[in-house]
Amino acid sequence: MTEPSFLHDTRDAYDTIAAAYDEQFKDELAGIPIERAMMAAYADLVLAGGGGPTLDVGCGTGPGTAHLAGLGLEVRGIDLSPGMLALARGRFPKLRFDEGSMTALDVADGSLAGISSQYSVIHIPHDELPGVLAGFRRALAVGGHLLLIFQNLDEQRLRTEAFGHTFTLNYHFRPVERMAQFVTDAGFDVFAQASRKAQPGEQTPRGMLLARAC
Repeated sequence: MTEPSFLHDTRDAYDTIAAAYDEQFKDELAGIPIERAMMAAYADLVLAGGGGPTLDVGCGTGPGTAHLAGLGLEVRGIDLSPGMLALARGRFPKLRFDEGSMTALDVADGSLAGISSQYSVIHIPHDELPGVLAGFRRALAVGGHLLLIFQNLDEQRLRTEAFGHTFTLNYHFRPVERMAQFVTDAGFDVFAQASRKAQPGEQTPRGMLLARAC
């Protein structure tokens, strides 16, 4: 089966910029307390429900995965990009990172207690997003939790250069309310959502939501 071009382009782009991307963003979480608060709430909810295996989808070089592990979660990261995963494994050798796509999660139905996705569904085209979220719902046990963090905009962007490299990378930004509707339609109860302005040094406002698998 032929791989969709958006997956190929996303993998190629992040493989190309992996080292420079990691250098710029490896300590980003330290400066974004709202995201850390949502991650803590997500972790608390998963643990209060009895815990269990969770996935950090689109984990990149792994700082978000490591943060969730530090909050007590049984978590492994998955990502499309071998280049990003190599850096994640080098930085966090005690954690598990696997190559894979959020469009086809290789997990049994109802086997997960939680799924987090931080700034990764932004590369999924609008017509592919319902299928991705349906896959998240399939993988989660009833009552399992979903955390999404993303740019809170209503536009599409194409990036072709960064860190001195050229590539093709599409961004599909959605406002919080629209993302919440996508998630609801996929079989979730969205019970918390938040937005914040761009901080100094950032170019976009951010959105977050927490949902429970119905």
